[in-house]
Amino acid sequence: MKDTLRWPPLPLDSWRDTYATLHMWAQVVGKITLALTPRMNHFWNVAMLITSSGLSTPALTYRDLTFTMVFDFIHHRLVIECSNGKTEMVSLKPMTVAEFYQVVMDTLDRMGISVRIWPMPVEIPDPIRFNKDVIHHTYNPQSANAFWNTLIGIKPIFEVFRCRFIGKSSPVHFFWGSFDLASTRFSGRRAPARPNADSITKESYSHEVISHGFWPGSGAIQEPAFYAYAAPEPPGFNHAPVKPSAAFYSKDMSEFILPYEAVRTSNSPQADLAAFLESTYDAGAELGKWDRSALERRE
Repeated sequence: MKDTLRWPPLPLDSWRDTYATLHMWAQVVGKITLALTPRMNHFWNVAMLITSSGLSTPALTYRDLTFTMVFDFIHHRLVIECSNGKTEMVSLKPMTVAEFYQVVMDTLDRMGISVRIWPMPVEIPDPIRFNKDVIHHTYNPQSANAFWNTLIGIKPIFEVFRCRFIGKSSPVHFFWGSFDLASTRFSGRRAPARPNADSITKESYSHEVISHGFWPGSGAIQEPAFYAYAAPEPPGFNHAPVKPSAAFYSKDMSEFILPYEAVRTSNSPQADLAAFLESTYDAGAELGKWDRSALERRE
């Protein structure tokens, strides 16, 4: 029987506003991570981790303290736990981004952690400074919990897929800027330079990649969806046969898209998602002439 708890519906009419607010809250916490971690290749240092209750920062260091910040989507709170034994909690409830930003920064100050961040969101159109954003203020606990349940249903399938690859690959992690779960494989070869790209894009695509992930909804693809792309894209990739039948190539985005709803309502969602990951990787690796015998686990 299909695990319906782990494949809940994410209808945009009830999820969209919570998504938009949570995206900004996650950027507040994400920028704290950015300020307190050394830069890792492809900005992996800033990504969030999927946990048994929600989304967590990695362990962050401030002077002689270590702390984590966890969005708990079971009890609906942001938990800040410090190595000196102090724990503070911020309730996740309807509030503006400006209020959330102030409460989080005040809470850190009270814990003896003084950190400054650039309070401007990234990777979205028409950004509003955190301290000025009174537009985004929706938090629906049921929608947030469904979002997290989706992530923990997806994560094991992505991780099994990742572990078959022995070349360089990213963790299965969540980016707060683009607000998506992602996992990326590398051929080991440098990619052509992108002279007009911003610093994040240049770093992210400095080497050949085949990347997979999940958007819980965005401006580009309105509905929640899985994606797959190769960068640089090899000739013929856009016409490659991929699975399952609900997957399609988006010319506008130069990516294969698989709607989450098609997977969720399938008789075999795990198998359909695994087929999408494998078939799109196969197409990119073959057409891109990756050295698959050196990069893949064969036993």
